[in-house]
Amino acid sequence: MTLLRPAVPGVEASGEFLDTQPEWAPTRALGRAVLVSGLLLIAGVLAGRVDLVVLAIPFALGTAVALHRRPRERPRIALDVDEGYIVEGAEALAAVTVGNPDPPAYDLVVVRTRIPRWLRIKDGDRPSVLTLAPGAVDQVELRGTALRWGRHPLGPAAARAAACDGLLISRPGVAYAQDVKVYPITEPFDADEAMPRAAGLVGGHRSRRPGEGGELAGVRVFQPGDRLRRIDWRVSLRARQLHVAATLSDRDAEVVLLLDVLAEAGGSGGVGSTASVLDTTVRAAAAIAEHYLHRGDRVSMLEYGTSARRLRPATGRRQYLTVLEWLLDVEAQPSPYEPYDQVFGPHLLSSDALVVVFTPLVDSRSAEMLARLARAGRFVLAVDTLPEGVKPPHRSDYTEVAHRLWRLERDNTIGQLREHGVPVVRWAGAGSLDLVLRDVARMASAPKGALR
Repeated sequence: MTLLRPAVPGVEASGEFLDTQPEWAPTRALGRAVLVSGLLLIAGVLAGRVDLVVLAIPFALGTAVALHRRPRERPRIALDVDEGYIVEGAEALAAVTVGNPDPPAYDLVVVRTRIPRWLRIKDGDRPSVLTLAPGAVDQVELRGTALRWGRHPLGPAAARAAACDGLLISRPGVAYAQDVKVYPITEPFDADEAMPRAAGLVGGHRSRRPGEGGELAGVRVFQPGDRLRRIDWRVSLRARQLHVAATLSDRDAEVVLLLDVLAEAGGSGGVGSTASVLDTTVRAAAAIAEHYLHRGDRVSMLEYGTSARRLRPATGRRQYLTVLEWLLDVEAQPSPYEPYDQVFGPHLLSSDALVVVFTPLVDSRSAEMLARLARAGRFVLAVDTLPEGVKPPHRSDYTEVAHRLWRLERDNTIGQLREHGVPVVRWAGAGSLDLVLRDVARMASAPKGALR
């Protein structure tokens, strides 16, 4: 697979600076050669010794011949990354292209690239050494493993060349950093239970409204406008009157994935290691969004934080790719201010939507937000994203006691939320939400009393 177009000598490279400094500077080797030649010539002339003058001639001639064809421009460098679909644990590929635009050859080119934390590239912290002939182009391949989701800046990359037998060294050619997009690995998720309330016109969920669907609702008398293919001839011949098979409409549903980013807890070790709150949140949201989008439902994203990011509801493959791009920019946003009124309210969420809230329940404002959504009549499901066994750093002898008290208070908050009709379940992959979704669907279909 070709990652880069070959660099063309003479084309301006990224990282070109607009200044008046020379592109090539003398090295200490040039200074020593000039100094030795000068001292030998001066000493030979003053002392009248021909042997010293003869000894100085090779140094002077060697320096002059080496500097006869000196380069004029610094090496050209470009950094390119593979823009394919890279998930956590997959191989990430990048390349640094270096070109020599000058007629003289480079004795040595040293290339170094800054490697981000979550890209494990073999020998990535060591410089690479190249030799470039006149007009030649060479590549340094960077191949490694992507350990964690997100946008990881690879670079900048710099290249410095030595020429004229090491007497001149170039200023560094710089290629600016490029983002390596690593998408979250979608943990397996499959929910067999129906949605609480379907609201669209067509879709994969059975509704209680009659329509053109696949679920049989009964047999009724033929009415003007009914399709002839719906006629039930057995019942019609027995009753001596046309009857048609009535069906229920298949409807789609809207799923709102709400990400609580007020707090971050736990340490992230990348794929296959420990997961933090954001790791669990992003991976679970990607899995649930993939499941419902493949079923034809509408999915929207929302952040409970200070940035107030929101992704409009849509369906299809394009929405799934948009969701993955949206999740790459999720980050913790601790703030002392209340984000509820500034970000969203129940009036902005559809009354028929299923709201799945990913929250560690570390901040008291998160529990208050869940209670407000439940009181507003929304179908809310809370997914606990706090890692098991997470503890605060030891600060004093009372840290352990304070942590126990906080755990008891958090368990009490979860119990109060369940009393308000907000089920709280820990994310455990496939089927972990089935029982809770079944209870939410039953509550949605239960009759509700009305005041007269």
